[in-house]
Amino acid sequence: MAKVFIYPATSLILSDLVARFGHQPLGAALSIRERIQTAGVESPPLQITPEDPKRGLKYAAVEVPSGVRGRMAIYGPLIERAEAGVIVTDADFAFGCMGCARTDELILFSLRQRGIPLLELAYPKDEEEGVAFVAAIRRFLAGLKEGGQ
Repeated sequence: MAKVFIYPATSLILSDLVARFGHQPLGAALSIRERIQTAGVESPPLQITPEDPKRGLKYAAVEVPSGVRGRMAIYGPLIERAEAGVIVTDADFAFGCMGCARTDELILFSLRQRGIPLLELAYPKDEEEGVAFVAAIRRFLAGLKEGGQ
């Protein structure tokens, strides 16, 4: 079972597909759940602690807005643990909105720099593309199992 970073990281659909095909999805849902259930987060709607932007400095320079650093404090460790990744471009907002273009760019750059197996797909526009989309994800994830990755 590989640890697969999903992008958009907020996509419950991708998370479910990765889990159904026998791998561990690395996305925002569980990370944020852990955060808001952990003592120390006094403002659950913010979902970060005052320390998070400081931790984010490991992934983004000090000149980068604190919101990007705060988000990278969540996504950076997931990217470090990832053994593979599934990236969906041009996704509909309902598929999983990330909320910050600069964070998106940094996440994609970081994933590509890791040198891990990545599957990059365009968001499907009709039912036929949707079937091909799921089949491509299935083949990619099956290859991770067979390749011992």
